[in-house]
Amino acid sequence: MIGSDIQFANPEFFWLLLLLPVALLWFFFKRNKQGASLKISSTKGFSAPSLLTRMRPLSLALRLLALAAIITAMARPQTEDISTRTKTTKGIDIVMAIDVSSSMLARDLKPNRLSALKEVASDFIGKRPNDRIGLVVYAGESYTKTPITSDKAIVQNALKEISYGQLSDGTAIGMGLATSVNRLKESKAISKVIILLTDGVNNAGFIEPQTAADLALEYDIKTYTIGLGTNGNALSPIGYNADGSFRYGMRQVEIDEELLQDIADATGGQYFRATDNDSLEEIYEEINKLEKTEIEEFKYYRYEEKFRPWVLLAGGLLLLEWIFRLTLFRSFI
Repeated sequence: MIGSDIQFANPEFFWLLLLLPVALLWFFFKRNKQGASLKISSTKGFSAPSLLTRMRPLSLALRLLALAAIITAMARPQTEDISTRTKTTKGIDIVMAIDVSSSMLARDLKPNRLSALKEVASDFIGKRPNDRIGLVVYAGESYTKTPITSDKAIVQNALKEISYGQLSDGTAIGMGLATSVNRLKESKAISKVIILLTDGVNNAGFIEPQTAADLALEYDIKTYTIGLGTNGNALSPIGYNADGSFRYGMRQVEIDEELLQDIADATGGQYFRATDNDSLEEIYEEINKLEKTEIEEFKYYRYEEKFRPWVLLAGGLLLLEWIFRLTLFRSFI
């Protein structure tokens, strides 16, 4: 009747079990006192005690077992069923600004920078189930690929669709950052974050990166910047073949790290440099740790009382003892 999942609401009642050996000693002491004594020279001729005589302590055993069952019932055995509910108490709105210029097809990351980024960004999105996320893409200009939304399926599908050629070529960092700020400025979230990734130098657009950074600061939007590209030269698109495909060659990797650092510092974020697939993955993992969504957990406990079987057992034992006293042991009463 007691399983591994049983607990007791009032275990202090088990101290009453110490009364059982006391009751047992009292019974034998009283029995010896009540018995009459007779001195004779020999017991020859007296028959051995009958079976009923030997079974007389069974009545006491039944009473003691009934008492033990009652004490167990008083300790209130019960099972516990726990249900957990979570509530997001601090939501974070995140916009990922992704550079889709031709240099993002460089092959210093495998298979290229853009594909490696999409894979890591997809994993990052999957780890933020309680946040709203949006996508902004930019090259020579910028646009919103997906407004901030809590529907991760929409964001993941939009991320898969991002490719080179959707915008005029170039690297308009200021435009990408400004568009991201525009998506977040009306947000009511407690925390607003932009993750801006580029592999080049600002060379396009009509909004300066410093101006966009000032806008982010004005709307209390933290910006994490990531410079993507190996140190030195990388196999990058340098022209077109006759069939319209890219011709690749070694080209110097140029990233305006000072600018990216300034943007991050001005808005309270951090600047990271990703030189390969592993470091890019580590950067997004670090951002995931830095921007934690606070979750409040509520636990509800439902208890099911299990004392009734013990009460029934005690009643059954007392009933059995009463029947024995009126039948088998009646001559001893």
